[in-house]
Amino acid sequence: MARWAIAIHGGAGVDPNLPESRQDEAKRVLARCLQAGVDMLRAGASALDVVEAVVRELETDPFFNSGRGSALTRRGTVEMEASIMDGRGRRCGAVSGVSTVKNPVSLARRVMDKSPHSYLAFEGAEEFAREQGLETVDNSYFITEDNVGMLKLAKEAGSILFDYRIPLAGTDTCSALAGADNHKGMVMNGLPISIYAPETVGCAAVDSSGFTAAATSTGGLMNKMTGRIGDSPLIGSGTYACGACAVSCTGEGEAIIRSTLARDVAAVMEYKGLPLQEAVDYCVKERLDEGFAGLIAVSSTGEVAYGFNCTGMFRGCATEDGFMEVGIWE
Repeated sequence: MARWAIAIHGGAGVDPNLPESRQDEAKRVLARCLQAGVDMLRAGASALDVVEAVVRELETDPFFNSGRGSALTRRGTVEMEASIMDGRGRRCGAVSGVSTVKNPVSLARRVMDKSPHSYLAFEGAEEFAREQGLETVDNSYFITEDNVGMLKLAKEAGSILFDYRIPLAGTDTCSALAGADNHKGMVMNGLPISIYAPETVGCAAVDSSGFTAAATSTGGLMNKMTGRIGDSPLIGSGTYACGACAVSCTGEGEAIIRSTLARDVAAVMEYKGLPLQEAVDYCVKERLDEGFAGLIAVSSTGEVAYGFNCTGMFRGCATEDGFMEVGIWE
């Protein structure tokens, strides 16, 4: 039998001055979701079921930018996107522009399993969700007070904010942005690191049969244009799974799209013969050009790996031999 393994993430590019309380909260959420995946794998669940279940948990917790707690469009609404891929046969499903489906990753799974298509978006995705009987809620369910404040800040600054949430109490736009310039010049998507918000979530797993799967979900960018689609729902960019490995990416979406980052990890394993961690390191170093991103990956033989070229990535991983880790920094 193969060895199972799992890796999860909650976004790459973290403000080094993030308060300890926020770091601890992120680690608690990651540890809880990681343990849920480990329990399923120990019980013999398939990798595909595990990645869907874990990402559902991450979508439900408002700490991360997926499902409840998603970033807001410039109109103050939520448009979510997600994808899932089964390494067995490279089946996949993806959705974009979802505004009422409580768990977008499960809609992506239904697109894969119950439709003749691989990708549905906006009203077509919403209609399919209703046909499938998936749970829907009012768009207001996804909106949090923190994100309403962040959108206000973004509009006042005339910017798209990508994030880590600035404490809003007693902070005006100018002082927040001025303070952001003091973090050693660190920039993501052209913005100071203190106002860059990662928080896209993802999971990659391999089960005891050696089958891999990956899933990724996000609310996108704060103050984004309506209709904007990032890397998370794009198979080969934000998500990929095959016989060699499973990968979920996070970071600057446009850079990830240009580099087809998730697929590239599998490609260098297949064509260059690199082991998993070397493949991850190669792609993060050589394929992102000037972009910043991170990724998690598992191999079909039970290895876990991660890499990022920015300041930190919310992540966790575990393997059948007892290794378990939750971290943020190097």
